[in-house]
Amino acid sequence: MKIVKYILIGTGILIALLLGARAVFSVQIGEALFRSAVKANLGQSALADAPDGLSAILVGTGSPLPDPGRVGPMTVVAAGDRIFIIDAGSGSARRFGELRLPWGNVEAVFLTHFHSDHIDGLGEVMLQHWAAGGTKTPLALHGPNGVERIAAGFTHAYAQDTTYRIAHHGAEVISPSGQGAEAVAFTPSGRPEIVYEKDGLTVSAVSVDHSPIEPAVAYRFDYRGRSVTISGDTVKDDRLVTLANDTDLLIHEALNADMVSVVRDELSANGETRLAAIMNDILDYHTTPVEAAEVAHAANVRMLALSHIVPAQPSRLLYPAYLKGTAKAYDGPIIMGEDGMMFTLPAGSDKIERRRLN
Repeated sequence: MKIVKYILIGTGILIALLLGARAVFSVQIGEALFRSAVKANLGQSALADAPDGLSAILVGTGSPLPDPGRVGPMTVVAAGDRIFIIDAGSGSARRFGELRLPWGNVEAVFLTHFHSDHIDGLGEVMLQHWAAGGTKTPLALHGPNGVERIAAGFTHAYAQDTTYRIAHHGAEVISPSGQGAEAVAFTPSGRPEIVYEKDGLTVSAVSVDHSPIEPAVAYRFDYRGRSVTISGDTVKDDRLVTLANDTDLLIHEALNADMVSVVRDELSANGETRLAAIMNDILDYHTTPVEAAEVAHAANVRMLALSHIVPAQPSRLLYPAYLKGTAKAYDGPIIMGEDGMMFTLPAGSDKIERRRLN
């Protein structure tokens, strides 16, 4: 019996020692993994290996409807290593950082319209552009008439925070002159017009129909023979077809009306009449996937990527139903947009290369 007792005691001591060693080694392993992750990611740029030309990154492909895999709308277009942000929906600034995009390379933001879901992440974009990017000039905020109020409003809302950060870090670290946003307004029309031109990059804009939301515009970026067109929010619109003519990549918003109608009807059946009415209302000022494919066909674009996905698509198993009928409308590649997708369009080529940043 004593032998059994000693064996049990010895076993208990061994287990205790092993558990203790495991706890010690778990801490060491965790510390080592953290250091390795910091070394591998900190200071790394997703654009470091991108060839000269255009790159388009779907930072946020979501909408106001909750979607576990998608943040609010934001598209990044890079001309070489110069970054231009189109719209800034909720959560998009943090996703921008997760994708290892450098704030110091951000040259400007372009807004397609002033719906809350396209601007509610703008304050954080302004902050990161200033604090993380180290800029000494305010963020250039381009948009149709009315963008002045957006820039002034967010600058005012963050004014107190600005004083805190300068007081904490010092003006040598965070320049007081770099905070806030400076509006660059233009008057859109029914035909494409150049709204930005610098160092080989041309940005054109045209009015689109997102009634009753006015103004609303689409943008086209041209650089070194490559082009990317971004629809903003709109119904199917011939003016967008004109803007996107022969573009390499068309990034178009999409709302599947059949799926939204299912959501609407279920809300109504559950007595949620107000929410059902809202779901019904959104059907008349967006573009269906099939209509986006028709735009791509009419404009003779090389590739179509869908973004601002409505309703939420939490599983890729839903994608075939979401895209039903699109292949008949457009015979080019159709990409169901997801956060973190990067499209690279090298200068002097007609290739469009696609990869994931997350």
